[in-house]
Amino acid sequence: MLGGAFAAFTVSAGLMHSYAIFLVAFIEEFRWSRAETSIAYSVSQLVAGASSPLVGALVDRLGPRRLLLLGGSLLVLGLLASAFISALWQIILLYGVVMTIGANCLGLVVFVPLLSRHFVRRRGMAISIVQSANGFGRAASAPLVQLLISTLGWRETYLAQAAFMAAVVPFLASLFRRAARYPLAAEGDPPPRGLAPTALLPPEWSLGEAVRTPHFWLLFAVYLFTGLGSFLVSLHQLAFAVDRGFDKLYAAGVLGLGSFLAIAGTIFTGTLSDYVGRELSAILAYGISILGVVCALLVTGPDQGWLLWLHACFFGLTWGARGPAITAKTADLFPGRQLGTILGVITIGSGIGSAAGSWAAGWIFDLSGSYRLAFMLSIAAYLCGCIAFWALRRPPRGKLLGEDAGRRPTPRPRHERGRGAGR
Repeated sequence: MLGGAFAAFTVSAGLMHSYAIFLVAFIEEFRWSRAETSIAYSVSQLVAGASSPLVGALVDRLGPRRLLLLGGSLLVLGLLASAFISALWQIILLYGVVMTIGANCLGLVVFVPLLSRHFVRRRGMAISIVQSANGFGRAASAPLVQLLISTLGWRETYLAQAAFMAAVVPFLASLFRRAARYPLAAEGDPPPRGLAPTALLPPEWSLGEAVRTPHFWLLFAVYLFTGLGSFLVSLHQLAFAVDRGFDKLYAAGVLGLGSFLAIAGTIFTGTLSDYVGRELSAILAYGISILGVVCALLVTGPDQGWLLWLHACFFGLTWGARGPAITAKTADLFPGRQLGTILGVITIGSGIGSAAGSWAAGWIFDLSGSYRLAFMLSIAAYLCGCIAFWALRRPPRGKLLGEDAGRRPTPRPRHERGRGAGR
């Protein structure tokens, strides 16, 4: 099941991240501005966030297999039609809406509720393994798609991607045939560091109860700032390198190899979060990402290839590395059968931040002719994410043990009053 989730997320991530390579091809053929070419990606991030609550609610009801079949079908349709685009609005519709909803049905919102029920004591590690597929797909797609575009053309590359997706969807769906309903994890696993014993945690959280806690909105802010900081850089990495004088295929190879490090980085930080706490693990990842952006700011020409390598390695190492800690923190704070719905609503923050960052970087370049300001704003956003995540150290106090929907909390002995998971 864990392998199936990894494979499905790898495929969807690889297809969606390849837009950064198509972006350069679109600029060359259609002469769109950087901001115009970024609109489809920005719309994609907004749609990803907006559709996450729906996908989360559907997976809570239908299970991952049906969502995977639906998402795979949408991806095949979007890829086929993208091979015949001739106007900007067409790629916005196909990539920004159709393919994005399809990819969301093969993403973390679908698999995290399933995995969080199977893995409690090692939840961070399990989620990090699946999250690492994001970096793996991104790393594999960059040089491969650039090679296909250089040899076949971008339209033929879309057709090849559609054929590949049509071939793998039935296989991926078969891996989840027995996972239509989630078996609950065994009781008694020790909680992650920093959380109160399981007996004091609220057994179930609804979306309405979660929204009334400050922790929900802090997580929303973490997702927003993380998406903003990451996508002020990631979508435009290849375009930035080409502007600095690097060969397109060489730059795509460097960035792709750097992205492979995300596999190790994501698994390491996710597993580390099980031992040192989610906050310290995430802050370490933020710091390494900031170092990678600083290296990009120092690149001035193609003779500084070592700086491009350092940027690719540091930024790639932590691409998605905060995800397991953030997602596992969400599962830690708001357990229950509505976790998929809660996670989906919080993920709207990631969609907003990612959309704003993707478009803003292109707009800043169109105005100034440089990505320098965009990269500096990325660092600022990462620092804000650190602050918001650190504020999540203590669990919410808004729900008492034994409280259920429509029922008063069970009275507690006088000598136990005032003691709870939030203290």
